[in-house]
Amino acid sequence: MQTLILPCPAKINLFLNITGRREDGYHELQTLFQLLDYGDTLILKHRADGELHLISDINGVNSEDNLVIRAARKLQHLAVDIPAGANITLEKRLPMGGGIGGGSSDAATTLIGLNQLWQLGLSINTLAEIGLELGADVPVFVRGRTAWAEGIGEKLTPIETPNLWYVVLKPDCHVATVEIFSHEQLTRHDSPIKIATFLEGGTGNSCEPLVRKLYPDIDKALIWLEQFSPAKLTGTGACVFASFKDQMAAQAVCAQRPNEFFGFVARGINTSPLHNALGLL
Repeated sequence: MQTLILPCPAKINLFLNITGRREDGYHELQTLFQLLDYGDTLILKHRADGELHLISDINGVNSEDNLVIRAARKLQHLAVDIPAGANITLEKRLPMGGGIGGGSSDAATTLIGLNQLWQLGLSINTLAEIGLELGADVPVFVRGRTAWAEGIGEKLTPIETPNLWYVVLKPDCHVATVEIFSHEQLTRHDSPIKIATFLEGGTGNSCEPLVRKLYPDIDKALIWLEQFSPAKLTGTGACVFASFKDQMAAQAVCAQRPNEFFGFVARGINTSPLHNALGLL
């Protein structure tokens, strides 16, 4: 096994409740991570000299700060008597700062892919623990299932959702998650809900009112998309989304979007294409 070409699927948060703030600054939350059949692509090529090289740079991100390299370094430290090196090429499709898990998914695919490439034999549970050190959203991609999440997002319960189609739009702005979670006007004391309450449709996004206030372009995108189907913010943004029952309807709406919005159509899925490709589920 010398080269792996692997998908890095996106996610959207179908709802987001913030139920409290911990002493370490992290927030307790409830959310549902819906995986999508759209995302980045990661190409891993084994190197026998033990060096790691990120072939494709991302503008404005130092290679050593990239989650892909940070994930690779963590695994490299666990390799014993193995020439654990790789050339890593990241083909980006997902916009940065969109709240759709691009960086987290890239990191998860790196962990799973290099575990296979280097034949380390680490379990999914171990990889998820390593992923949590990189970010709260990484474990859901490591585990590869659409899931109900609690804690800081790491307590996951797989859940089956309808395979709806989604239009995802990103205005020309970047939302810093730390800015939203540290803002004094953020609501942090939502009442916890049960899965049944979510299924009945009685949920929203705790961050949405504040984000709409701080980012007029996101408010504009939500208003535009709301014409066709109930629209929501994913995570802290900047992406917004709406669901449709079939691909044709979703594509028709996406094709009408204003030029100022990046957009794509994706199907909601319950298992990750990464895990399907590697036979991990």
